Amino acid sequence: MAGSFLKSLTCSGLTLLLTAPTSSIAQELPNIVIVYADDLGYGDLSIYNPNAAYKTPRLDRMAAEGGRFLDAHSPSTICSPSRYGLFSGELVCRTGRNSTAFEGPGGPSYLAPDQLSLAGMLRKQGYRTGVFGKWHVGLTWYDNSGKRLSGGFENSLLIDYEKSTPLEDGPNNRGFDQSFITPNCPTTDPLYIYIENGLVPVPASKRHHQDWLPNPGGKWRWDNDEGWMSPDYRFVDADLLFYDKTIQFITDHRKRFPDRPFFAVFSTQISHAPVLPADEFNGTTSAGPRGDFIYELDTLTGRLLDAIDRLGIDDNTLVIFNSDNGPETVHTDWMRQDHNHDPAGGFRGMKRDGWEGGHRVPLIARWPKRIPAGHVSSQLANTTDILATLASVAGHELPDAAAVDSFDLLPAMLGTRQDSEPIRPWMLTQSFRGEFQLRQGPWKYLDHKGSGGNNYDRGMLKDYALPETAPDATGQLFHLEQDPGETTNLFFSAAPRREQMQTLLQKLIGTTGRTAPTGRKPIGVRNIPVVKSH
Repeated sequence: MAGSFLKSLTCSGLTLLLTAPTSSIAQELPNIVIVYADDLGYGDLSIYNPNAAYKTPRLDRMAAEGGRFLDAHSPSTICSPSRYGLFSGELVCRTGRNSTAFEGPGGPSYLAPDQLSLAGMLRKQGYRTGVFGKWHVGLTWYDNSGKRLSGGFENSLLIDYEKSTPLEDGPNNRGFDQSFITPNCPTTDPLYIYIENGLVPVPASKRHHQDWLPNPGGKWRWDNDEGWMSPDYRFVDADLLFYDKTIQFITDHRKRFPDRPFFAVFSTQISHAPVLPADEFNGTTSAGPRGDFIYELDTLTGRLLDAIDRLGIDDNTLVIFNSDNGPETVHTDWMRQDHNHDPAGGFRGMKRDGWEGGHRVPLIARWPKRIPAGHVSSQLANTTDILATLASVAGHELPDAAAVDSFDLLPAMLGTRQDSEPIRPWMLTQSFRGEFQLRQGPWKYLDHKGSGGNNYDRGMLKDYALPETAPDATGQLFHLEQDPGETTNLFFSAAPRREQMQTLLQKLIGTTGRTAPTGRKPIGVRNIPVVKSH
């Protein structure tokens, strides 16, 4: 193993565990688990899409026993910036860096050393914290001369693991007590290694070849890049491994720290390319390999909920399910053509696009006796809001300088605030190239021409191109209540509204901007009403 025993002890978080605060209020706080999906579209769960080509019974049941949002969005239309949004409560534009998805030894982390992270905030409130699976917010690696390496597959061989580990900007230095992660997309982008508590047990020394993987359906191995891997790396059952690590953390926590709450992130890679369902899930649906893959995610979520129940902590555990962006382009086309299934749920666009299909995603929350069963909210929501919402639960008053794009959605989750009283007066998202989309009520302004991501002039996407109704416009304006498919550009015909939103956009963007209010006050667990029947 790279690094010394002393490094392992320090990076494992044991020192933090010995000194972490405990109090009566900490014992009352709920355990929290986030299941974070990858490239899972709004139409990929049957609770959101009654015409889905398969069923997702456990996630449907989770929504029926808790609540879901109908107008929830990822902060970006690609994974790394969205994951930054989850952990920071901020849009990636606040970093002053480009919007990118890391590969190879790419980094450094989007999360700054002194930044309040989601895990760090909860740890301040007495939580033990862990993350398991895909990380992908950037990491810092060094060669043998001490020079920081940039991305690129061949640079993987230049890593000096003694100089690089414990990773200075890995999860254990960004608020997590325990971690078992992959640096990038687990089965798409080399570097293919595991990082446990900041250390690399087995360095990359073997060249991965795409032909080593199964190819269900003859095309679903698409987007598995060849590069350097650890000899023991697992591709097909990656999510089974991440699930096992998550359950191990929760079970161990309950044995060792029964009076403290835990926070765990199960960061899956379903349904990112390549589509590689574990063997036990092959053929479990009639919707091909991707249907089987999503059924695997559904099953693992169900197993997680069952494990929480067996541990006797179901009533006091908040579980949140969310996705990092919309469905991949070729996956969307293949599912539509082969299985009459629309991963985008009827919305225009896909992953990378600024249209709704690129960033409208499922958001489900279950907390027995606190979230009313079957609750449905139309409140505007974003993944960035998870931080302020959990701060509200935990009673942490956020500094104005932290999580500047995070709104407290707890009243919407609990059903104590009606949809007619918007929590968010506006919302920003960013597409593949970092271009902005602004929501204000039913109005949506895109500060760019076209999709903001994919090219609809050629290839399979040409079939999904729509006529341009304002070809001379430099941006796009839609009224989503009247035009949810974003078909009619009102850039010129509703010029006063467009100009007002352009002015607002300029105010909200930039490294010194914010969308969230100042002076946010947490609700606190003791002020959350108990649902009498569930």
